[in-house]
Order: sequence, then C-alpha cells, then structure tokens
Amino acid sequence: MKAFNIIETGKGLDSWSRVDLPDPTPGPGQVSIRVKAVSLNTRDLMVMGGYFPIPPKQNAIPVSDGAGEIVAVGAGVTRWNVGDRVFGSYYQQWPHGQFPADAELHALGGPLDGMLAELVTLSESGVVRVPDHLSYEEASTLPVAALTAWNAVMESGGRMTPGATVLTLGTGGVSLFAIQLAQASGFRVIATTSSQAKAERLRALGVSDVVNYKHTPNWEQEVLRLTNGQGVDQVIEVGGTGTLPKSLRSVRSGGLVNLIGLLTGFNDPIDTSPILFNKIRLQGSGVGSVQTAEVMARTINAIKLKPVVSDVFDFENAKHALAKLQDAATFGKVIIRIN
Repeated sequence: MKAFNIIETGKGLDSWSRVDLPDPTPGPGQVSIRVKAVSLNTRDLMVMGGYFPIPPKQNAIPVSDGAGEIVAVGAGVTRWNVGDRVFGSYYQQWPHGQFPADAELHALGGPLDGMLAELVTLSESGVVRVPDHLSYEEASTLPVAALTAWNAVMESGGRMTPGATVLTLGTGGVSLFAIQLAQASGFRVIATTSSQAKAERLRALGVSDVVNYKHTPNWEQEVLRLTNGQGVDQVIEVGGTGTLPKSLRSVRSGGLVNLIGLLTGFNDPIDTSPILFNKIRLQGSGVGSVQTAEVMARTINAIKLKPVVSDVFDFENAKHALAKLQDAATFGKVIIRIN
C-alpha cells in the first residue's frame, strides 16, 4: 500500500517521505479501513516540526484524522461489518469517562501510526460511524477539530442557554466548527478575523458580529461594546498567550475561557488578576472520548451540519497540503484525498 512516513522531525516538509508498505491485516478485535481522505491539523505541523510534547515513533505514519470504509474485520469483531463508513478516534484507548493520564500515548498520528495511508488497522472500539450526509472528505475533519469544538461549546459550556454569547478567534477548523455548533444551539456568535474577505465568509455562515483584529488591534474593547460592556459568556481561545489576555478581558464575570490552541505562543507571562477578581473559569479543552465522538456524530447527522473545507489535495501532493496549512491563510480544513 502507499503511505507516508515521518522519517525525521524538524526537517520541514522533508520530514514526510512517500513509502510503500505491506498491506496490514486485522487481528482479533480489529478492523481494516481503506482510508478515503484525511484532514490536517496544527498538531500535524507540531509533530513534523519536532515540538509536539510526545515525539512520534520511528517511521510513524503521520496525520491523526481520517475516514474510510471497513474492508476486513478480525476475529471476534461484533460492532462493525465490511462496508461500514467510519472515522478513527484520535484517542484509541479512551472509550468514555474522565481523561486518562496516558491518553496521549495512544493518539493517532504519533505516537501511534496515523491515517495517511491507503489502509489502516484500528481497534473496533476506536472507530466511529460517519454521519450519513457527509462525504469521506468532510468526515475526515471530525476527529480533532469538530470534537474539540464540541467539547468546548457543548460539554464544558453546557450550562449556557439559548441567547448566550460565544466569541471565536480566527477561521481555523476548531473556530469554524464552534461557530456552527454555537449557532445550532441558539447562541450568539462574535468572531474575529484578519481580513475583509474572511469577514464576508463568516457573515455568509450566519455570524452577524465580526471584528477585524488587523483594523481593530484592541478587539477586546469592541467585543465589550458589542455586549453592552458585559462581555461574552464563553471564549474559544485558540491563540495562546498572545491572545489570552484580550480573551480574559472579553469574557463576562463568571464566564468561561476555553484554552484550546497555542498558535501565538505559550511562554509569555499572563496577568492572572482578571481570572481571580472576575471569577473567570479558564479551562484547557481538547479532543474527547470515543463515546463523546459518537454523540457528536449523531448530532451532526441529525442537524445536517456540513464542515467547512478550504482545499482538497490528492495523495501525491500531500506535502503541498501541509504547506497550505503552514501558510495560516486557510478558511476551513485542508484535506488529502487518498482513494
């Protein structure tokens, strides 16, 4: 089968190498999946660059997110049949409940082999059914970006009621899924972006209040103005320490800041006084369990949510897809079509 390997981290796009590998066969309790498409995340750039906290194993297959069709099942498999459409769970050994301390040791795309291959073999308990209305390309965006947004908006923000206000930053996959889920829940969305073109696309998604942070560097003041000085109920904070101080000034007293990304850094000092004096909840948030992914997938199926896709590349141009993600100018998810 054709695949990519991570041959050496820290070498930029040359960290990935096109290889031919033996076709895998499913063992007991496993399923083999013909991967149709994968989607890229900032995490893939971190693994490639050698600055993800847990390094990949030697010659690991990259990319955590993928969807495809089950083509073989191992002995004892009862949950799935050949022909079922599935996507892989990012955490292969987190079925439900509290986040396991060793969860990152069992994540696809390094430390475990990922999805950028024609065939992969996963545990039958580590895959989730694809919503009926989604293509494989669209379904490949669900394991990390969609589930991270789901956890932030629908789980940690579960006390919010229709009419609550959510602030999203930028137009990456997590932020766009958060916008869609928040709107489906009856929440008001305020979004920031860097260009007029992206602002128009956000408005086309139904976002009425868009703040251009290039034109309005003190965007937290505009957020306060838009909320009559009260602040938003929740912030989807994907920037890290470069944007976190503004997010803390944008949220209401007793509100929630979901810290998800580190795009602007993570080592800058932070003034913690707003957290203390305004009783703000600051919470690290990320991907969820298999059970949570199943609930999300059923909901996406019920409301017919369609992921926002930026670009689709073919397998042989996988490195071009990675370069596209690197330029940080995308609106939506970057996809690699395999079969």
